[in-house]
Amino acid sequence: MGASRKLQGEIDRVLKKVQEGVDVFDSIWNKVYDTENANQKEKFEADLKKEIKKLQRYRDQIKTWIQSSEIKDKKALMDARKQIEREMERFKVCEKETKTKAFSKEGLGQQPKTDPREKAKAETRDWLNSVVSDLENQIDNFEAELEGLSFKKGKQRPPRLVHLEKSITRHKAHIKKLESILRLLDNDELSPEQVNDVKDFLEDYVERNQ
Repeated sequence: MGASRKLQGEIDRVLKKVQEGVDVFDSIWNKVYDTENANQKEKFEADLKKEIKKLQRYRDQIKTWIQSSEIKDKKALMDARKQIEREMERFKVCEKETKTKAFSKEGLGQQPKTDPREKAKAETRDWLNSVVSDLENQIDNFEAELEGLSFKKGKQRPPRLVHLEKSITRHKAHIKKLESILRLLDNDELSPEQVNDVKDFLEDYVERNQ
């Protein structure tokens, strides 16, 4: 692409993340339309929204690179951007269908009463997904910074490099725990109230690692 080695490495990493994100999006998309369970469908739609937000962040970065004069061959970037925009259109269709169904139920007076417990569960699930998304975004930023750090073999590793590696490991451990909590919440093995007990701690952790 005619870019520096550091920039090329970052572009390759993002293009790989885009392909992985599109594969995950496709998998969740199929689950949304395969399930008949309303609660499961709602959960998958929330997961779909989370994935499209991640892809949109990559699209913003790709658009910046496309405008850069430092990069000569932009075909792979253009293709990735088009791929993300296709998924964005699919998401809009899904979102529109969901809203239309809710509206038609309301119009016919058939909208089921919202169970307060289910509502609390959905809100807690959305919040947990947003924390996972924030941590994944921070990991992406840490990994991008890591690629720009270098040190000679046999020399002491820079403190910043050690700090970033520890932060990535810690973030991944937290994400794993949060995903376990999500499963327990969906299976009614944990209540929204129990999850909310760690809300302040997690929000502080995310904020401190911005």
